[in-house]
Amino acid sequence: MSTQHTDAQIKDLFERFMQAWTAGDAQAFGACFTDDSDYVSYDGTRATGREQHQENHDKLFRGVLAGSALVGDLESIRYITPDVAILYGTASVLMPWRSKLPKRRLSRQTIVVVNTDEGWRITAIHNGRVRPIAVPEPNAFPSKMSQLMSRIARRLGRGRPATA
Repeated sequence: MSTQHTDAQIKDLFERFMQAWTAGDAQAFGACFTDDSDYVSYDGTRATGREQHQENHDKLFRGVLAGSALVGDLESIRYITPDVAILYGTASVLMPWRSKLPKRRLSRQTIVVVNTDEGWRITAIHNGRVRPIAVPEPNAFPSKMSQLMSRIARRLGRGRPATA
């Protein structure tokens, strides 16, 4: 099977995933996953198994996320083996009363997909908010404060011991 053909199948899975959400169709949403899949939400909660994802999203689609749309883009596909790939995508939930996405709601998904007898399915997904922060330089104020607090803690016999 060609990579282009496989890429198209994986892109189709990502589109079906978003379309099922937008349609509020928990059954179609669950069909995107393997039976033993893991789903880590943006708040860090973890759900296991297609059935649990379907039940959770049925409640969401009929409740707080009723009428919402999932919009986003597939950023990349990287094959680990011919039957396993890691996807990176960005997406956000567009609530029905909004006409455009708030930047603070953008999330990045790390998705592991596997090729099953039923076609490509999601076996793991981790969803995290896109909120980049700058890494402070070692001599910047935040770094200096952290270093100072570490020295004080060690002198007071608190925290973990210093490493060599």
